[in-house]
Amino acid sequence: GKCFSESTVTEALSKINKNNARIVFVVSEHGSLVGSLSDGDVRRYLTSGAELDLSVPVHAVMNNQVRSLLIGADRCEIEKSFKKGIECIPLVDGARHLVQLAFLKSEGFTVGGREISESSPCFIIAEIGNNHQGEIDLAKKLVDHAVEANVDCVKFQMRSMSTLYKNDGNSNDVTADLGAQYTLDLLSRFQLSHEGLVEVFDHAKARGVMPLCTPWDLDSLAKLEEYGMEAYKVASADFTNFELLEAVAKTRKPFFCSTGMSSEAEIKETVAFLDGLGANYVLLHCNSTYPTPFKDVNLKYLTRLRGLSGQLVGYSGHERGISVPIASVAFGARIIEKHLTTDRGLEGADHKVSLLPDELREMVTQIRNVEEALGDDGAAREITQGELINRESLAKSLVAKVDIAKGTVIARDLVEIKSPGQGLQPNRMSDLVGATANRDIKAGSFFYMTDITGQVEKRSYNFSRPFGVPVRYHDFRKIKSGTNLDFVEFHLSYKDLEVDLEDFFNGPEDIGFAVHCPELFPNDHILDLCSDDESYRNESIALLSRVINVTAQLGQYFPKTKRPVLVLNAGGWNQNGFIDESKKLKKYKMVGEALQKLNQSEQVTIAIQTMPPFPWHFGGQSYHNLFVCADEIVSFCKENPQVRICLDVSHSMMACNYFGWNILDFVRKIAPYNVHMHIVDAKGADGEGVAIGDGDVDFSALFQLLNEVNHGVPFIPEVWQGHRNSGEGFWSALEYLESIEK
Repeated sequence: GKCFSESTVTEALSKINKNNARIVFVVSEHGSLVGSLSDGDVRRYLTSGAELDLSVPVHAVMNNQVRSLLIGADRCEIEKSFKKGIECIPLVDGARHLVQLAFLKSEGFTVGGREISESSPCFIIAEIGNNHQGEIDLAKKLVDHAVEANVDCVKFQMRSMSTLYKNDGNSNDVTADLGAQYTLDLLSRFQLSHEGLVEVFDHAKARGVMPLCTPWDLDSLAKLEEYGMEAYKVASADFTNFELLEAVAKTRKPFFCSTGMSSEAEIKETVAFLDGLGANYVLLHCNSTYPTPFKDVNLKYLTRLRGLSGQLVGYSGHERGISVPIASVAFGARIIEKHLTTDRGLEGADHKVSLLPDELREMVTQIRNVEEALGDDGAAREITQGELINRESLAKSLVAKVDIAKGTVIARDLVEIKSPGQGLQPNRMSDLVGATANRDIKAGSFFYMTDITGQVEKRSYNFSRPFGVPVRYHDFRKIKSGTNLDFVEFHLSYKDLEVDLEDFFNGPEDIGFAVHCPELFPNDHILDLCSDDESYRNESIALLSRVINVTAQLGQYFPKTKRPVLVLNAGGWNQNGFIDESKKLKKYKMVGEALQKLNQSEQVTIAIQTMPPFPWHFGGQSYHNLFVCADEIVSFCKENPQVRICLDVSHSMMACNYFGWNILDFVRKIAPYNVHMHIVDAKGADGEGVAIGDGDVDFSALFQLLNEVNHGVPFIPEVWQGHRNSGEGFWSALEYLESIEK
C-alpha cells in the first residue's frame, strides 16, 4: 500500500493493518516515492523520547532511505534485492513515480495441510467441472472415482448465470452466436445449485480429498468464501479479468491460474498485476482447445513460464490420453489438472477430453513413478545397489595373465581385461602397471585396489562380544586362519545342501558356527513362509526343513556350538507393492504356524532377520514390510517364543530412513529377542553395499547401546563382497569396528 507524506501516522498505521506486507510506501503529492513506513519505524519513533503524537505527518517518522528499482527490472535483479526482513520492493519509473510493488515469493505454500512446493509430490487435480451433468449422485460418484485414483484434489465450477452473461444467461437467446448458444444450453441444464455443490464439497471432505472450485464471477467467489474454500482455481477465460483476479487475491488464499487463450504479453501483464497485489498464485500452462492437438501443446513452454512468473508452474491439459501430463512433470510442472468422466460419450465438450477412472488412476501412478525417477541434478552420480550387483557379472576387470610372484613389477603384458567385473576396473590400468606385486597372484586371478594401495592384513582383534565373519565351505579354512575368530557364519547356497560335508570337514573344529539359510532355491524359488499359494508355502517349509537338517549335521564338526543360530528371511516380499496393512497380521500368523511345523526345538535357534523396505533378491528389487517394524517384531516374538531375531543393522537402518524411525529406538525395542547380529552400514532406503563408516549408521552410539541392551550377543560384519581378496573387506570392517568399540 501507499500513503501521502502529509498523511498522519494514524492514517498510515490504518493502511498497514489492512495489508499483509506490514509496510506502506510514502509518496509526495506528485506521486514520487519519498520513503516507507513500517511497524518498526513507528516503534523507533515512540521509543525515541519524542512526545507521543500519532497525528504528526508521516514524513516526520518515515524511513527516507527506502530501496527501489526501476519498473521492468529483471526478476533476478528483484530477487537479489530481497534481504532479511525486506519482503517488498517498490518499483518506480524514471521520475520515481511509484508504479508497482514486487513481493518476495515463497518457494511454495500449503493448502489444507498439503504442501505444494518444488520438493513435494505433484499436486494432482481431478477436474470434474460440469461432467456431473447436473446430477448430485453422479458428482459424488466422480469424487469417489477420484479418491480411488489417489488424486490430491477434486475441482468443480460455480457460476451465477444472471451476472456472468450479458443476456442474463438466457439459453434461448436467438441473437447469441452458435458457440455461445451451445455453451449456454449446456450450462442451463448441467449446473448444480449452490446448495448442491456444497453437498458435494462436503462429500469430498468426508472421503478425505480436498474440494476446489473455480468461481466464474464475483457472486460465486463470495459464496465460496462463505463456505470456506481453502484455495481457488481461476479459469483461462478469466486470466485477463483483473477485477476477478484482484478479488481472488484479496482473499489471501493461494490460487491456480490457467493461461489458455492468452498471449505472452498478456501473461506478463497478468503476472505484473498479481505480483503488485502480493498474490500467492501458480500459473498453469494450458491450451484451451478441446481436444488439444499434440503439436499445439508445447510442453517446453513450462520452462519459459517459470521464468516469467519466478515461481511454481503447473499444467492443465485438454489433450487426449495421459502421456502429456505425465511428461509435464519432467518439465517442472508441480500441479497437474486433468478432466474426469465416467463416459466420454456424454453430452458436453469436456467429456471428449476427459479421462476415465482407470485412466486417471494410471496417470497418477505414472506421475508418481516419474517423480521418483527424476532424482536430483544437484547430486553427484553414484552407482546404485542394483548396478553394483550387475557390475559384478556384466562389467570387466583387470586379471593376471600369468602367475605373478610377490615383488614382481607388474608390466602391461602381465595384465589382461576379462569379465566378470569382480576385480579392479580397467580404467585403473595405468595405476596398476608399474606397481610392485605385494602378494603372489595366480594366473586368472583378479587384481584389486589393494594391489595399488597396499594389502589389508588380517590379525587378531579385540571385542567385548563373540565375533565372526561370513564364509563358504570352500574358503572356510583360508578365511579363519591367522586370526582369532570366535565363530564363522556359513552362507549356504542351495547347491551346498547337496554336498558331502566330509569333503570339507574331517574332525572337530576349534571354532563356533552359525548358518545363513539360502535365499534362492532350485527353480527360482525364494523362501516365503507366508505365501498365499499353499503349495509354494509348503515347498518353502520343506526346503527350510532340509536346511535345518544340514545345520544339525554341521554341528557334528563344531562341538563348541550346542545349538547353532540359523538366520533366515521368513518371506513376505512382493514385487508389486507393500503388503496391505490389513493382511499383515494374517501373514505373521502364517510364518509362526510354518515354523511350528518344523522339528527345530533341540537342533537350531531360528533367528529371523530384520528386513529392509526394498530388499534385493536374485530376481531384482522388491517390496517388504514384514519383520521391518520393531513393534510388529516384538509382537511376533511374544506370540512365538521359540523364534528369535537376527538384527541386521543395514536392513533396519534403511527401514528407519524410509519410515522416519530412530535406529537406536528400534534396537532398544527388539533387544530382548535379538540373539545374533549382522553389523554393516547402509545409505538411504535401499543403499546396501556401503563400506562400514561411509553410510548413515552412527556406530559409536550403536555400540554404546548394544553394550547396554545386548551385551554378549555375537556379530559378523556382513560386508557385501567382503570375501574378495582373501576377505579384505571383513578385516577392514573389523578394524573400523574395533576402533569404535575402544
